[in-house]
Amino acid sequence: MDLGIKGRVAIITGATDGMGFETARILAAEGVKLVLSDKTIDQLEKDAAALPGDVVCVKADVTDEADVTALVAAAVQRFGTVDIVVHTAGVTGAKGDPLELPDSDYEEAWQIDFMSAVRMARAAIPLMRRSGWGRFVCITSENAVQPYWEEAVYNVAKAALAAFVKNLSYKEAEHGVLCNTVAPAFIETKMTDGMMERRSKEMGVSFDEAVESFLEEERPGIALKRRGKAEEAAAAIAFMVSERASFINGSNLRVDGGSVQAVQN
Repeated sequence: MDLGIKGRVAIITGATDGMGFETARILAAEGVKLVLSDKTIDQLEKDAAALPGDVVCVKADVTDEADVTALVAAAVQRFGTVDIVVHTAGVTGAKGDPLELPDSDYEEAWQIDFMSAVRMARAAIPLMRRSGWGRFVCITSENAVQPYWEEAVYNVAKAALAAFVKNLSYKEAEHGVLCNTVAPAFIETKMTDGMMERRSKEMGVSFDEAVESFLEEERPGIALKRRGKAEEAAAAIAFMVSERASFINGSNLRVDGGSVQAVQN
C-alpha cells in the first residue's frame, strides 16, 4: 500500500532501536525524509546509514526544551519544514508501592513520558499548521487505560499523555493536523527485555520462562501468548501518520494483542 507520504518530513524520537527505528525503516521505504533523534546517536547513525533516502540524525534530550527546539530547527534547516512527529521516547520508570515511591520517581516519568511530548508539540505543530497538513503521533501504553498497581509513575504519565493528545486533536484538526496515539503492550524492546531479565533473576528461571510466566500471570488478555514485535507496532504507527489515516483524529490505536480486556478505552 502506498501511504501517500512520499516527500514528507518526519521527526522520530527515541529512534535508536525498537519501535522508533522500525518506524523509520517503514517511512524511509515510503520516501519520507527522516530526522532521527535520541539521547545518544552513535549506534543510530550507523544503522541509519543503511536506510534509503534522505536521513539525518540529531542528538537531543527531550526533557530539555532547548534540545527539542534545536531538534525541530535542525529539521527545518535540512528539509524546510516538519510534517510528521512520531514521539516514541519514554521510560517505564520506577516500580513499587505508589505511596512509597519518592517525588523524584514520579517526576522522572513525568518529564520523560509526558512533558517531552508537550515540548515536541509546542515546537513542531506550528510548522504543520502553516502548511495545512500534519501528523502528531505519540506512543502511550495499555497502562494508560489498564494500570498495574506497581507501575504508578508510568501509568500516570501515560494517562496524561493520552489525554493531552486527545486535547490537541480538537483544535489542531481545523489546521489539517491530526493528533493520535498508539498504545502498544509488551513489545519486544530493550525496555521489556530489561523487565524480563530482572524477573528471570528474581524467580531464578530462564529468560523465556520469565516471559512465559509473565504472560500467564500478568497479561492474560494476550491470547497469542507472546510479546509483540517492534515491526508490528511500527506498521500501525506508519499507518497513523499516513494519508490513509486522513479521517482518524483523537484516536488511541491499541496494538496490544488483546491485553486490554475492556470493550472500550
